[in-house]
Amino acid sequence: MIIDIHTHIWAGRYESDKQELMKAAELYDIYRIYVSALKSYYPDEAEISELNFEVAKFIKEQPDIIGGFCYINPSNKDALDVLKKGIEEQDMEGMKLWVAAYCDDPKVFPLVEKCIGYNIPILIHAFHKAVGQLDNESIGSHVANLARRYPEAKLLMAHLGGNAYNGIKSIRSCPNVWVDISGSIFRRDDVDYTKKLIGTDRIVFGTDMPGSYFTNFGQIEDADLTSEEKQLVYSGNTLKILDRKGRIL
Repeated sequence: MIIDIHTHIWAGRYESDKQELMKAAELYDIYRIYVSALKSYYPDEAEISELNFEVAKFIKEQPDIIGGFCYINPSNKDALDVLKKGIEEQDMEGMKLWVAAYCDDPKVFPLVEKCIGYNIPILIHAFHKAVGQLDNESIGSHVANLARRYPEAKLLMAHLGGNAYNGIKSIRSCPNVWVDISGSIFRRDDVDYTKKLIGTDRIVFGTDMPGSYFTNFGQIEDADLTSEEKQLVYSGNTLKILDRKGRIL
């Protein structure tokens, strides 16, 4: 069973992205796909409302396949209300942070505390770059700071932190941080390196679709993983993260 924890529909192409994700689910026998909608790096309240509306609409259209992460700009005054609506009214199962604020900024703390109360995961874009780092773009050390402040929070660091040799080292000692492989940018041995540092229990499958599903799938298939470990990555670990009955502490 395969669950893709990290995909998107983008403003301006909602319908075409939905079609691409549903086509991938059928072609590749993906059990469930988790979606957040994105547009600009620093969205205002109206933009956030539109994006989350489109995800909620997609969930209603395809409830057996599509799940959602509620996209939040922590700088917006209504951020807590948006999260409450996303989880309690729009049937979303987690919170998504992109680059509107560092994930360890104090303005994020009330949102994290709310997620702990809901017992839902927080999907954090984290991307260490040699050049072109965005303003407020988290890297592994920011995720680690948040994880240590809130050890009961379920944190999912996306993209192996953008650079596995930076990101994975940062969160190695944080058992409440999982990592996804999404992004289609990694070297052949990055998954093996991640396994060596944190084990397979904290790696989950994501693709960042729409885009190449097979690039990400191939990274897991080619990695030094047993069949049992592959199943943990493809679905077992994700089910644990999404289980609202099971708490870390």
